[in-house]
This record gives sequence, structure tokens and C-alpha cells, in this order.
Amino acid sequence: MDKKFLLLFSKRSASFLARRLAMAVLVIFGIAIFNFILLHMAPGDAADALAGEAGAGDPAYLAMLRARFGLDQPLHVQLWHFLLRLITFDLGYSSRYGQSVASLILERLPATLLLMGTAMTIAVAGGIVLGVTAARHAGKAADRVISFIVLLLYGTPMFWSGLMLILLFSVRLDWLPAGGMYDMRVKSTGLAHALDVAQHLILPAATQACFFLAIYTRLLRASMLEVLGLDHIRFARAKGMGERRIAFVHALRNALLPLVTMVGMNLGTFLGGAVLGETVFSWPGIGRLMFDAVFQRDLNLLLSILVLSSVFVVIANLVVDMLYVVINPAVELR
Repeated sequence: MDKKFLLLFSKRSASFLARRLAMAVLVIFGIAIFNFILLHMAPGDAADALAGEAGAGDPAYLAMLRARFGLDQPLHVQLWHFLLRLITFDLGYSSRYGQSVASLILERLPATLLLMGTAMTIAVAGGIVLGVTAARHAGKAADRVISFIVLLLYGTPMFWSGLMLILLFSVRLDWLPAGGMYDMRVKSTGLAHALDVAQHLILPAATQACFFLAIYTRLLRASMLEVLGLDHIRFARAKGMGERRIAFVHALRNALLPLVTMVGMNLGTFLGGAVLGETVFSWPGIGRLMFDAVFQRDLNLLLSILVLSSVFVVIANLVVDMLYVVINPAVELR
């Protein structure tokens, strides 16, 4: 029986993955085309930015730069070349940095993944602990205190939180560094370097996590209250099972499904928040690279980052869908 179930589950999983991957390819190309047209509708291009920096804005120089970067071609021709590069996994070159876009992204990607992973871990873990605690003590003092804290975190803009954390922990108390990923004055390796990076990571990760921690806490509290009123929870109480075991073992598993959905939906927002967080804290990641590409009109670099972000979000949502079955085997893949 178990073998038949596993075989059936594997067939359903393969069919589900095939459908979702086919849909993901269409979504990614749709996003790429939309972003390409939207960015080319904005005024200015890389030639204007480079000519402005060089102080040479004569028409001949601008025409030479546009011909060099292929910006003198019709829009549909530029779009076709862009899509061909995506199909062949060739991201091209950055007009501003003078090197391949792939090398630029790979150089900055680990820093962004570290920041996003840490912030997401803080937000999810904190949201689970606070959400379960608030649900277990609904209407009591602990619930009111947690509700006040998460409302404060939700209503505070991310850049303001970051600046206030810098003012408190870096300027006033001098406990943590104000920016960067590591101390460039000290050449450290091994454990010392890891501790240095961890120390620089605390403030930007906490800043990015605060807003999402508030969302996850409120969501899990509502989900837990709903699950705690179900029949099987009443049956567990009737058997004399402890409230802590009921909450964290029986109720939490079912209450996690809305949270997992929300985390998958927020991955794109995490990337967007990385732009602001990395700019405030001078964190050398993809978000900071995207911010610079916008102001320097480096459209090839910007488009490549946007497509990579869409790929990351699509894959992450696919993983979230597969996690449903792990959390609750009663969920069917469709």
C-alpha cells in the first residue's frame, strides 16, 4: 500500500512540476517583455548617462555611444536580441561597469542571499513564536503587548527603522557598525571574518525583518485561533493533553499553511526591500546594484536583475507549493 501511494504521489508530483515549469517559462518571458517595454518608455538611456558624466553631449558622440550599445536599433529588434540572449543564458555586458552582467550579479548575489535568508529566518521564526504566544493568550496582557509591538513595527517605514537603529546602536551606543558587509580596515579570515560579517549583518537584517515579522505574527495568530477552535483540538483537550503540546504539535502544523503561502508571496517584496535596506546600510548586494543601475540607466544590467528576480520568485513559489504536501499530506497537488 505504501509503495503504491509513493508511486502515485511521484506521478502526480512529476505532472504537477511539468505543468508549473511550463507556466513558469511563460511567466518569466512575459515579465521580461513587460519590463523591457516599460524601461524603454522612460526617458534617457545609457548613452545619455555616460555622455553627461563625460561632459560631452554633442549629437555625434551620443550617436556613437548608441551605435556601440545597440541603442540605435528599432525597439522590436532590441527586444528580439534581448530575448535571444535570455534563451541562450547570455546576459550580455554592462555599459556602465564594462564587464559581463553575469559576473556582476554572481559577485553581488551571495551578499543579498545572506541578507534575505537571515531577515526571512528572523521574520518567520519571530512570527511563529509571537503568533502562537498571542493566540494562546488571546485577549490577555501578553496578546495586547504583542499586538501593540507588531502594529508599531508594521506602521514604521523600513528606511526610518534603519536610520533609527543606526542612530541608536552605531552612533549613540557604538555597539554595531553603521554600514558595509565587513570592516575593510582589518584583513580577517576564517572565524574572525565570519564574526565580522555577522556583526555587520545584524542591523540590516533586523531592519528588513521587522515589517514582515509583524505581518506573519498577525497572520499566524488569526490562523491559530481558527485551528484551536476545531473539533480535533477539543478532543485533544478532552484527553487531558497540555495546552503547549496542543498549540505547537497539533494546531501549529495546520496553522502554518497560510503563513507558508504568505512567505512565498513576500519573496518578491523581500527583494524589493533589499534595495532600500542595502542602500541605507551600504550592503554590497543585488539591491544596491539595481539601485545604481536605475540612476546610471544601465538597462541591460537592470533588466537582467529583474528577470533573475522573477526566476527566483517563481522557483520559490514552486517550492512553497511542494511544501504544502510536506506540512499537510491531505493537500493534493493540482
